[in-house]
Amino acid sequence: MNAHQTTPQPARAHEPTLTFWGAASSVSGSMHLLEAGNTKILLDCGLHQGRREEARERNSHFPFHPHQIDAVVISHAHIDHCGNLPTLVRQGFSGPVLCTPPTRDLLKVMLTDSAKIQEEEAAHLNIARNYAEPWVQPLYTIHDVERALDQAISVPYGKETEAGRGVRFKFIEAGHILGSAIVHLTADGPVRPRTLTFSGDLGRRGMPLLKPAAPVPPADMVVSESTYGNRFHAPIDGTVEKLYETVRNTVAREGKVLIPAFSLGRTQLIVHFLQRGLRAGLVPKVPIFVDSPLASDIADVYRAHPNSLDAEASAAVREGHGVLGGDGVVNVRSFEESLRLTTRPGPAIIIASSGMCDAGRILGHLKQHVDDPRCTVILVSYQAPGTNGRRLLEQKPTIRLLGREWNKWIDVVHLEGFSGHADRTDFLAYLSPLVGKVGKVRLIHGEREQAESLAGALREAGFADVGVPLPGDRESLYS
Repeated sequence: MNAHQTTPQPARAHEPTLTFWGAASSVSGSMHLLEAGNTKILLDCGLHQGRREEARERNSHFPFHPHQIDAVVISHAHIDHCGNLPTLVRQGFSGPVLCTPPTRDLLKVMLTDSAKIQEEEAAHLNIARNYAEPWVQPLYTIHDVERALDQAISVPYGKETEAGRGVRFKFIEAGHILGSAIVHLTADGPVRPRTLTFSGDLGRRGMPLLKPAAPVPPADMVVSESTYGNRFHAPIDGTVEKLYETVRNTVAREGKVLIPAFSLGRTQLIVHFLQRGLRAGLVPKVPIFVDSPLASDIADVYRAHPNSLDAEASAAVREGHGVLGGDGVVNVRSFEESLRLTTRPGPAIIIASSGMCDAGRILGHLKQHVDDPRCTVILVSYQAPGTNGRRLLEQKPTIRLLGREWNKWIDVVHLEGFSGHADRTDFLAYLSPLVGKVGKVRLIHGEREQAESLAGALREAGFADVGVPLPGDRESLYS
């Protein structure tokens, strides 16, 4: 096997196997099927995100019969890892959905929001088609979400639990978002039990707010994400200082700071750093608004699980002050409040979704302030090609937003150092201790270039069998 291709090895008779169905050589729709004897366990059930028609086709049709799945194990609550659960239930899956306690609470928030989006998109398409038959149906509804939540079972970190006949697992802290987990599974085999470690998404080392990732356990097969397998994140300390400096400069000229941020993970991290800056006197005392009902609900879940936070954040929750709200942070829930906020006079910091400026309340704030040279928009995540966020970064004097051209006089600052994903250095730190202790390493959840680059680095580190599977590849856990 070389650094440019993976040749799947034929499955040995009766040995447990893993089939890579989603987020194989890509970063969307995480979904992998473990089969041990007659038991079928699905690892993640993520929503594929991309071009509308292609995404709808892939999300609507599973490459297996949903009613044959015995259980689903969810690594964490990001939509690309859990967002197609309601469709699976709608099509006949009736088994348990196993996840950590924080993930169980986040599923309710995230899937309910996703269902509303599915229903709204279907309604808009039907209007655009003048209600021509057959009507476009939502991928799933709130009712499907409720059924999926009824099947969700919380499993504490570190507790070995049966997922199905002959398959046991335990959750291990992954440090990516609240409730995120590495999944370590043991499946009965014809000669001896086989083990599988599935990373989900791994967090960066040295980041605040959450507990750090625990050591990755060795296994016959280790399946690791590789989202940033060929990249190195900017140091977090320097990124935070640039955030504070940008806020100070903007407030000094009586402008507003707009921060587009994804509601789960990134918003909480940015609020944490801003509150830390306020307490240290590094950020001017101006109002901080979180203009996102979803982010507000998520902050409630964070506060409900202090044991999953690091020592500083956990102590703040228990003492009832300054974490993810309060201490100058105002949560804006109603749409009317959001409209008033767009025209509120004076300096302020406004955090709103979406992170790439393609939807959500951030658009209203950009419409009001994109042509105001006193203001700044701080982009705190990757901006995909074709998004409004990427267009903000382009060296052009205007930008098309909400159907018209605007003068782009707002200051644009891009801070990429806030990523919650491990980078190449983190991956090598997490995985290198396993050299000589694992049979196979398979890299998923990364574009091909990223995964292949990391595969080469792992081979140089001493791993003998490293591969990058394609969708549909099926491999035995036997090594």
